[in-house]
Amino acid sequence: MENTLLIGLSRQMMLERQMDVVANNVANVNTNGYKADRSLFEEYLMPVAHEDNFVGGDRRLSFVQDRATFHDFAGGPTEQTKNPLDVAIDGKAFLVVQTPAGERYTRDGGLQINAQGQLVTASGSPVLGTNGPITFQQTDHDITISDDGTVTVIEGTNNAADSIRGKLRLVSFAQAQKLLKEGSNLYAAGEGNIARPDTTARVRQGFIERSNVSAVSEMSRMVEVSRAYTQMATLLQQQSELQRSAIEKLADVPA
Repeated sequence: MENTLLIGLSRQMMLERQMDVVANNVANVNTNGYKADRSLFEEYLMPVAHEDNFVGGDRRLSFVQDRATFHDFAGGPTEQTKNPLDVAIDGKAFLVVQTPAGERYTRDGGLQINAQGQLVTASGSPVLGTNGPITFQQTDHDITISDDGTVTVIEGTNNAADSIRGKLRLVSFAQAQKLLKEGSNLYAAGEGNIARPDTTARVRQGFIERSNVSAVSEMSRMVEVSRAYTQMATLLQQQSELQRSAIEKLADVPA
């Protein structure tokens, strides 16, 4: 009976972990460029006993083990905003931003210009170009971002020739699953994970990449996990009552 309780408890622990992942996905269903997380579990078989005096082989116990949580980097749907500072990335590349903790990476292309004239993310982190932060002058207008990430403007009031303000730095990773999620929709590279320039990705100005989370699928998964947890709790309660009943009956056996 103890084995049943332990196996059920391992299942409940994994369902709780899965619920945390699903809930975080649901919370970010409207976060631009967000990539969903997925849970991965596996069976763990453990022998019942290790003595040599049992007849026949031991019957192994099947536990549930948390194998990993991985990122789903499938592209989210793109939406046209016609905002010249919004960009969506076609490909596996990330934008590079500067933070107090160092360089970080994002797929959120909802960009802005701060009071210092720097191109920044929605959270205020400067977006890095190939030569550092991209900075505009007060007289710049008609901002254009080409498909390779080159940022040009019309400078001044006399419609002079285009002036280049920088080129968006696009990078990708050979081991994207090592990326670590941080706050503000940013990723850290992770140990030994090197950002490499991505020349194959293309930038779409005036578009934004939405979250790749399907609200309907995630809500269905949340209901499924909740029901499974309730069923397991009921099973464990029944097993506990059976154990208590067995102990009471054994106590009534005459000496």
